[in-house]
Amino acid sequence: MNFSLARQYFYQEIQQPDEYINLAKAALYIAQEEYPDIDTEEYLNALDTMAMELEERLPSSRYPLRIIQSINQYLYEELGFDGNKIDYYDPRNSFFNDVIERKTGIPISLALVYMEVAKRIDFPMVGVGMPGHFLIRPDIEDIGIFVDAFNGGEVMFTQDCQERLSQIYQQSVTLKPEFLAVVSNRQFLARMLTNLKYIYLQKQDLERSLGTVERILLLFPDASFELRDRGLLYYQLGQFSQAVEDLQIYLIKVPDAKDADVIRQLLAKLGDD
Repeated sequence: MNFSLARQYFYQEIQQPDEYINLAKAALYIAQEEYPDIDTEEYLNALDTMAMELEERLPSSRYPLRIIQSINQYLYEELGFDGNKIDYYDPRNSFFNDVIERKTGIPISLALVYMEVAKRIDFPMVGVGMPGHFLIRPDIEDIGIFVDAFNGGEVMFTQDCQERLSQIYQQSVTLKPEFLAVVSNRQFLARMLTNLKYIYLQKQDLERSLGTVERILLLFPDASFELRDRGLLYYQLGQFSQAVEDLQIYLIKVPDAKDADVIRQLLAKLGDD
């Protein structure tokens, strides 16, 4: 497989141990497949500049809630970052260069801006993969404080997360501990790519959908359902030999999958062709 330059950079970045993956760089390499001419250093420098400006506004007493308040005032009130509630499924909301330039995005991309700026002022934050709505929190064990980067940096506590889940799913949802678990850097990037994947699938943009699945598989080579989806996309794109290979491996990995019979029928059809 011949990788584009952006794909090569992405691959190199994610070969490191998880804690050393630079999320900002990796996210920009994702964007660079859509915008080959962007200068990634320009956007990294923009984050550095934000952090320097924020540093001047920090309170002398650096309690977590005071720091969060300062970050919120700077990012949302001064710079005007805001969640894109009008056009949530615009793919630009997932491209980190667009998010920095346009000052709007979805929960995970705005969370990345927040995390990167916070990291630069020595206030590290981590991603929290709550179903349906990505959050962040200070990297302090058992702190119980969460931040919603999509909604102006709203500070939330565990009960607020429970209520937000019920709002999202429009029914009472039990908040399980794993819903507030910290995500790894690879999981963070996979979630960004999964958002793009479903946007492109909705648009029937098969080539771009395939590109997102390929990168998810670079992050998690054993992701069975992504392997299946890549096989199905290959099939739709007329790349039948690649489709057969992926779908056969999928059935070996998950022989009792709910869609196993459907996949077997498709493979039989491809065998006849």
